[in-house]
Amino acid sequence: MKSYEVNFDGLVGPTHNYGGLSYGNVASQSNSQQSSNPKEAALQGLAKMKALMDMGFQQGVLAPQERPDVAALRRLGFAGSDAQVIQQAAKEAMPLLVASCSASSMWVANAATVSPSADTADGRVHFTAANLNCKYHRSIEHPTTSRVLGAMFANPQHFAHHAALPAVAQFGDEGAANHTRFCRAYGEAGVEFFVFGRSAFDTRYPAPQKYPARQTLEASQAVARLHGLREEGVVYAQQNPSVIDQGVFHNDVIAVGNGEVLFYHEDAFLETDKMLAELSSKLAKVGGKFQSVCVPRSAVTVDDAVRSYLFNSQLLSRPDGSMLLIVPEECRGNERVWQYLQGLTGAGGVIREVKVFDLKQSMQNGGGPACLRLRVALNETELAAVNPGVIMTAPLYESLTQWVERHYRDRMTENDLADPQLLLECRGALDELTQILKLGAVYPFQIN
Repeated sequence: MKSYEVNFDGLVGPTHNYGGLSYGNVASQSNSQQSSNPKEAALQGLAKMKALMDMGFQQGVLAPQERPDVAALRRLGFAGSDAQVIQQAAKEAMPLLVASCSASSMWVANAATVSPSADTADGRVHFTAANLNCKYHRSIEHPTTSRVLGAMFANPQHFAHHAALPAVAQFGDEGAANHTRFCRAYGEAGVEFFVFGRSAFDTRYPAPQKYPARQTLEASQAVARLHGLREEGVVYAQQNPSVIDQGVFHNDVIAVGNGEVLFYHEDAFLETDKMLAELSSKLAKVGGKFQSVCVPRSAVTVDDAVRSYLFNSQLLSRPDGSMLLIVPEECRGNERVWQYLQGLTGAGGVIREVKVFDLKQSMQNGGGPACLRLRVALNETELAAVNPGVIMTAPLYESLTQWVERHYRDRMTENDLADPQLLLECRGALDELTQILKLGAVYPFQIN
């Protein structure tokens, strides 16, 4: 049976703005309060999805959240009509209104952790929505994320869904941004790689001093248990605390893996040699041959990596066994990074080609190509069981492009978020979107 890695990209929401909400994310903080362009952001994301589809890769779409999140504001004590809630929040607590308008759900690498059926005890694909409790504006996402994923992967014979972990610091879970999987083929048993920033209960593990370590070891272990993963099919590794303090807020800002290959920066992990040996040994036991591609700090500094998002790239397998690296335009704009990439593809190794995409709107808010996608390994039967409305096709691309053109503003500032009309625009757009993607009622305003 054939198997595929399907990339489900997040559709950028209508309230895409630069709120500077993510402490520890250099791009998010440095572009705070700048004017954004939601329409351009959504079209840039759709163009990437269409390009990958045209290259022969399986591509899907993951819907955005309802924003502003009026229900969240009500839970914080704001009252009255929806318009009054927004106006009161704008007057009394603008940072809370900005948080309730965040479009960060576009980075669906944080939406959930996914384990394919070849790895799990019950032979189903398992999803655990991430609690994202390190940041308030993201911690309010998981209820809707769970409903959207449930509508996309609805067949209980093939798919199992778990609620987010307890929303406390000890179980901080950032989803697939700190998780990847190595395998010989997508439909065969593999090794799941969980990267954590700190331990909540074991003081032997060091922690960063400046920025928060968002993923805990205990959260990663809990997800592995929920998914029924075998001990011999799991490797845990700790991020280097010093690189977290340099702006590497998720592992996917400093490393990316696919198939049998890990592409990583020399300073990404603690106890790197031990971790590589464990990955190699465990992958060999399921028939794979692990390969690592280390980028030396002498060629690319951590600062270069953070500013260019070299590692927040998509590493995709070609039919001939070689790999394609999808990078943002910022990589071409960084002389050292671009020089390294030219040498990498010319060296005859497994990574043979680099393709550049303009994702400036996303990049300015701290998310590159890898942030925008959730990877789901599926066999033919499972792919056939996915809601067909969310699988990218040429007609769906046209429909979504036209939908964005109809509903999105081309400029968004903090003042625009205080406009009650924005809520009505967003709800109208999302109501139409659920019909386009055949999701049913997944948003609070459709359910309540």
